[in-house]
Parts: sequence; structure tokens; C-alpha cells
Amino acid sequence: MLIGVPKEIKTHEYRVGLTPASVREVMARGHHVVVETGAGLGIGISDDDYRAAGAQIASHGNGVYSASDMVVKVKEPQPEEIALLREGQLLFTYLHLAPDAAQTTGLLASGCTAIAYETVTDRLGGLPLLAPMSEVAGRMAIQAGARCLEKECGGAGILLGGVPGVAAAKVVILGGGVAGTNAAQMAIGLGADVTIMDRSVPRLRELDLHFSGRAKTQFSTSEAVELAVREADLLIGAVLVPGAATPRLVSRDLVRKMKTGSVLVDIAIDQGGCIETSRPTTHAHPTFVEEGVVHYCVANMPGAVARTSTMALNNATLPFVLALADKGWRQACRDDAHLRAGLNLHRGQITHAAVAQARGLPLLPAEDALAQ
Repeated sequence: MLIGVPKEIKTHEYRVGLTPASVREVMARGHHVVVETGAGLGIGISDDDYRAAGAQIASHGNGVYSASDMVVKVKEPQPEEIALLREGQLLFTYLHLAPDAAQTTGLLASGCTAIAYETVTDRLGGLPLLAPMSEVAGRMAIQAGARCLEKECGGAGILLGGVPGVAAAKVVILGGGVAGTNAAQMAIGLGADVTIMDRSVPRLRELDLHFSGRAKTQFSTSEAVELAVREADLLIGAVLVPGAATPRLVSRDLVRKMKTGSVLVDIAIDQGGCIETSRPTTHAHPTFVEEGVVHYCVANMPGAVARTSTMALNNATLPFVLALADKGWRQACRDDAHLRAGLNLHRGQITHAAVAQARGLPLLPAEDALAQ
């Protein structure tokens, strides 16, 4: 199989689908790789590094897309990239289709087969290809939030951990999953007053044991969320429903009741966001102020630490890339129900139930797509 690795073109996105080490593993299995020139420069990987691993270098993205059987990316394809996809081609990347009508329409029209990192599952019910970036985003959320609390960034001028004699900032985290847990770990390390809210009592028990009382845990009811959010100096939205649009847990009215100069970071913005006032931003212009609250809603947060993120992502995706290349996507999905859960689109039809429901379009069950 010929695998294509294009250079990411989303604003300030420097991650890359395959590292030279991953290319070497793919080449050892008898496959071929074509990488767009400059694809790895943002994280210190040169074209010569890819050549040394055995990859061919294409002078522009068109050559990558036209030549490859499978395209391995990081971020969802932009409109000009969607135009290069073709029927029968396999796309393996993050998609986040539920809140993105334009991308869904474009990919359906292309006729490609698309497997989304964020809906591939594991035997424990986790999301192994989303987890590495959730870890990064959770940790970054605290860094970004702490910076935004500074006066020059529009915040109230609060030091997250306080100092002796001055109370630490109150950090409220909505969602106790991978991103929320990593956010809590960073916030605790900086000395903040941390509360984690979730609707799973078993998960709250796990978090209570994990943090040994260093973070408060609270069951998430509407009343509890309202009380906590109003008192928060830094609010982290870390809610996820796999494949589906994120539920809105915080209304505009509740944001209006937050303290002036407080900060919210909506990690869930890739899936539509869990706060009504959130809207996607970029690393070029990461924040805006709404209802007196500083919003940080960058849709590709891990892209800011692209080298770390790329290495972590490749560790997780490489086994699936090898399976898809060795067996072809149909057999690989037949053999692995967890990979099959990642199948979102095939030849103009949606194959993931949550995506179909979110977009209000018909569903072709993945099992039926495999039979086509």
C-alpha cells in the first residue's frame, strides 16, 4: 500500500501524521510512504530525515493525495484538501464531524472512506487515539487558563496558586475523563483549589482515590454546576460524548453570572463545545471576551506543543496504520471491532450512528459498509 502524509494546513498546526520512526516501521512491512515536503519542519523533522527512513518526498500536497491509497493526517481536512480526496481512497485522521456540516458534506461528496481517530475504541470502552491528545489538551488548559487570568490578557489578575496569606484560584473542571483528570493534575500541582464535576459516581470515587483528597469531587447536577461555575476563577470544559456533539452544560445566562475577569477554557470545542458562549478560535487569535469572561477555545490546542503531541499520537496510531496497510481497511475492520468503531464514512454514506444522528442523515451500519 502507498501511504500519503500531507503537510497540515490548518492555522498554526505543526503536527504530522507519521514520524520518520513510524515511516521506517511501515516500510519494513513492505509498504511505501510519500510525504509532502516540509511536513515535519514545524517539529524539527526535515525532508532528509524522512528520506533516510525510506519515504519519497512530494513537492506539494496534490502529489500526496493523487498517489496514495491511504492518507494519514492529524487534523480534519480543510476544504482544499477535501477537493483532492477521491472515491475508494482511505482517510485516517481526526474528523469531529458531528458539529461540522460543511466538512461532512464535502467528505460525503468525495466518496472516500474515512476512519476517525476520535471514535476508535478499546476493550475497556476508552478512546485510545483520542486519549493522548486529551492528555495534552487537559494539561495545556491549565497553562492557558493561568496565563489568561493575568491582567494583561484580560483576566482578573489572579495567580492560580495564590501565595501565603492569599487564597488560591478556584478551578472548576466539568468532566472527569482523560482531559479533565490531566487538567486537575496540573492545577493541583500549581496549588489551585480544584473541583472536578462528573455524572458518574464510580468515576468520582476513582478520582477521589487518585488525588487523595487534593481535589474535591462533586456529582454534576444543574444546581451544583450553577453554584460551582459562579464561584470559579477558571472553568475547564472537558466533556465528551464519543462521536456526538457535546451537550451544552453552561448557558450564556450562567456565563453572565461568572465573575468579571474569570476565564473559561472549552476543551470540548472540537465537538461543538460544552459552553453556550464558546466558539472556535485559533492559536493566532486564541481568546475573546464574552459576558465579561475571557474565553480560550482553540480547536487544536495540542498543536501548540506539536512535537510532544506528534510523538504521543504516533505511539497510539501506528499499530492501526500497520493493520490498515497490511490487511486493507475492510479486513482490518472485520478483524478488530474497535477499529471498526472508527469508521465514520464510506462512499457517500455515514457509518457511525452518533454522527448520523448529529447531522440528521441516514445511517449505513459499518457492518453493511464492509460488505459493499
